[in-house]
Amino acid sequence: MCEVKVITGTSAAAEAAKLADVDVIAAYPITPQTTCVEKLADFVANGELNAEYIKVESEHSAMSASIGASAAGARAFTATSSQGLALMHEVLFAAAGMRVPVVMMNANRALSAPINIWNDQQDSLSQRDTGWIQLYAEDNQEVLDLVIQAFKIAEDEKVLLPVMVNLDGFILTHTVEPVTLPKQENVLDFIGTYEPKHAYLDPKKPMTQGALGDPNYYMETRYAIETAMENAKKVIADVHDAFAEKFNRAYGNGLIESYNLEKAENVIVAMGSICGTIKDMIDLKKKEGVEIGLLKIRCYRPLPIEMIKDALKNAKNVAILDKSISLGMNKGAIYADVASHLKDKKTVNYIVGLGGRDITPEDILGIYDDVEISEDGKTNWIGLKEE
Repeated sequence: MCEVKVITGTSAAAEAAKLADVDVIAAYPITPQTTCVEKLADFVANGELNAEYIKVESEHSAMSASIGASAAGARAFTATSSQGLALMHEVLFAAAGMRVPVVMMNANRALSAPINIWNDQQDSLSQRDTGWIQLYAEDNQEVLDLVIQAFKIAEDEKVLLPVMVNLDGFILTHTVEPVTLPKQENVLDFIGTYEPKHAYLDPKKPMTQGALGDPNYYMETRYAIETAMENAKKVIADVHDAFAEKFNRAYGNGLIESYNLEKAENVIVAMGSICGTIKDMIDLKKKEGVEIGLLKIRCYRPLPIEMIKDALKNAKNVAILDKSISLGMNKGAIYADVASHLKDKKTVNYIVGLGGRDITPEDILGIYDDVEISEDGKTNWIGLKEE
């Protein structure tokens, strides 16, 4: 029998790490991630989880310790948010380049200045070129399921890349929902034992890791990461399908999820917890005979652009929502990545929810109405106060 707990998103991530029987946890607190590493500290202190719990002095050290642990052959987990993720930036590249399968929970939060502890997705989207796989959760159940799947994806020999599981700060991290927890024996049967062949600590077989890559080798290492990213698309889909069969929970094809796309000419593309509000508005308008579609991006890196194009083949007007802004372009990251591949559609970018600004159901319906009349390629900021 599965156990159902009413828990926050950070607790769901901690429960998933415990179920995955992680060997090493590197912990440094930052709002709104802190309750995740606090929960893991309780598990270790109470004897519920046999893991090394390393308290470090910064997020840079948290990622460095995670890389070291993974390079020694351990299953490693850490968590962060916002400025902490930004402080990790240098070593995020090292984790991907060393091909260590670290799993990290990131509580999406705005970046300073001004100081802001509330949600948007600028922090993780700013790390899109570091070589990390990025997955985004809509609710707390998906947080738990994604963290479990992340270990199996990261440790697949065709991938061997770190995975970042993102959840919206406070919206998910501090909101409780019923979450079904599978039995640990079933989780471990699903993800298997991590048996590294390329990175481990063995005095009888000493090796150098993270070595100098001069111009004769560096370019090939970047190509190898890109190839692994491409491999990851199939692995993510396969892991999702295997998870769905074993635990009876599915999310589209694992990379994207379509909702009411069949008849809708006006479609919203979005990522994260806002997808729940959009689905509610779709159901509401459907009762009135109005068809709105949603394409939820679950995997942002690698970006499954061919799947996105195919899912949107019947759409006429596409509203792309971004909780981030590329300053100087007046576009969000998702729009910049997706719109250039949709030449036969009208695409409009909507900048929403920066720094925790509420995104209301009325905002969603307003976007639906606006995308029909708005100019192709335009960027609209939603909820901006008038001067």
